[in-house]
Amino acid sequence: MTTRTEPGPRQRLLDAAQELTYRHGTGIGVDALLKGAGVARRSLYEHFGGKDGLITEVLRLSAAEDEARYRQTMDAAGDDPRTRLLAVFDRIGEVIAQDDFRGCRYLAADLALADPDHPGHAVTRAYREHVSALLAAELARLGHPRPGPGGDQLLLLIDGALAAGATRPTTDPAAAARTLAEQVIAQAPAAP
Repeated sequence: MTTRTEPGPRQRLLDAAQELTYRHGTGIGVDALLKGAGVARRSLYEHFGGKDGLITEVLRLSAAEDEARYRQTMDAAGDDPRTRLLAVFDRIGEVIAQDDFRGCRYLAADLALADPDHPGHAVTRAYREHVSALLAAELARLGHPRPGPGGDQLLLLIDGALAAGATRPTTDPAAAARTLAEQVIAQAPAAP
């Protein structure tokens, strides 16, 4: 006989905040977060020190999940670095097409968190650095002459596609970004 245990207050707060901040932004009120999690205000302060701590932890957890998704997408595309990089843009097109797509969580957080010293900004910066490094590593495998800046360029295309996907989804921003990504990738020498 197995006993099903319900997640504790900390996990319920994280789950509710991850969903609600994506759907409504980081400006969502504490009362809505508490109601969504079904917890008392005390739990928020006990586990996270307040809303800022909760938002930061949600960004950290989301970043780890999203970094893993980038790796999974590329790994599923095989071994060829060109194919792996372009698969990222194909996957972004699929994500943008989903009914519940609301744009980039990290860009939205950066724009909404007015305090430049909010700890969430450090999380979003680190996330972007990790993704850029992941892309740059693939470009380096191709022999790209400037993999670091190339990774930054690809990340800029990803950010732009996600932003445009939220504001102008009918323009197929992922396809446009993929076309530009091909130009960045093409700077690498052709395979023998």
